[in-house]
Amino acid sequence: MSALKKLKERGYLERRRYEALFFLLFFGAFFGYLGHVMGVTNLLNTLMRTAHDLLMNTVFFIMGITVLTGALGRLMIEFGVVRLLEVMLAPLMRPLFNLPGVSALAGLMTFFSDNPAIISLSNDKNFSRYFKTHELISLTNFGTAFGMGLIVLAFMTGLGFFSGAMIGLAGAVIGAVISTRLMQRLIRGKIPADKEFKGNGDEEKISFESKGSTFQRFLNAMLDGGKSGVNLGLAIIPGVLVISTIVMVVTFKPADAAIGYQGLAYEGVPILPKLAGSVDWLFKWLFGFEHPELIAFPVTSLGAVGAALSMVKAFIAQGIVGGNEIAVFTAMGMCWSGYLSTHTAMLDTLNFRELTSKALLAHTIGGLFAGIAAHYIFVLFSSLGIA
Repeated sequence: MSALKKLKERGYLERRRYEALFFLLFFGAFFGYLGHVMGVTNLLNTLMRTAHDLLMNTVFFIMGITVLTGALGRLMIEFGVVRLLEVMLAPLMRPLFNLPGVSALAGLMTFFSDNPAIISLSNDKNFSRYFKTHELISLTNFGTAFGMGLIVLAFMTGLGFFSGAMIGLAGAVIGAVISTRLMQRLIRGKIPADKEFKGNGDEEKISFESKGSTFQRFLNAMLDGGKSGVNLGLAIIPGVLVISTIVMVVTFKPADAAIGYQGLAYEGVPILPKLAGSVDWLFKWLFGFEHPELIAFPVTSLGAVGAALSMVKAFIAQGIVGGNEIAVFTAMGMCWSGYLSTHTAMLDTLNFRELTSKALLAHTIGGLFAGIAAHYIFVLFSSLGIA
């Protein structure tokens, strides 16, 4: 027994050595190339100054939005506005998404807060019993298509792109329809018989009842919502500082080409634009992107939309973003907001981890179509003189 244990430990250690070797090779090649082009000192200064500027001028701006929208969202839940909206939207759920009317609550909860809301809601037996098995599984795709929606809309509107943000919301809805229905088609016949159950819930039992006077409820909801906004703002810091800094250093050019690299924030080696430039005709046709650098936003959204939002100001400063780009960013940002983590967590909670790859595939396609739809809706509205 001890010999077998030693063999397993030896195999594990050997795999760890290979991982360490590959990591060091990749890490050395990546940063070695950047250091060779920019200079090691300039590279280190750029990384630190970019991270610092993102923290001071982007993260705290987004955190301010998350606190305000968190308070607003909790107030709307506390005083029944969300349930009222649910009743109004419920008739659209079956024809659009092939989901029961109560599923509107899931979309609203993630829109006013973040994707993890869909996990806690799916654990509510009074909610989950209202769905058939394939419907509840596809709810993962439906709910995450609107994650951080209010925050994304508020951010884009705050930058002066209200119409673009609203068009992006329409694109996100289209992406959600495609993602949800495609997921239902992909899992058809893939659910074991012993895991099947029929919907038998009562949406009247799904409540957010709280006690106390109206003023106390108002104060508690506002403060609790603001606190959740602070937590969300803190949660996006690693993604913004790490992911955005790395993406930006392979996206942008020197601040002054005549002088060269100076170690300033937002300098870098434009590797990503060169790669995207080889198929720039495709991105222009799909999303209307005139500059290959813009592909950095949807790529970053796959991991964290908070990190992707941090790039928008830099794009605006360069004058390469307009209403169309904001519409596409909003649509894809909402659809792809943290779904790489949320899908895994929710399907694991529902005991359907084996369907995670199908959920991710369907949602990736849905997010792409969300951006495409937003672009062509913007083009249509622009031709009519509306956008």
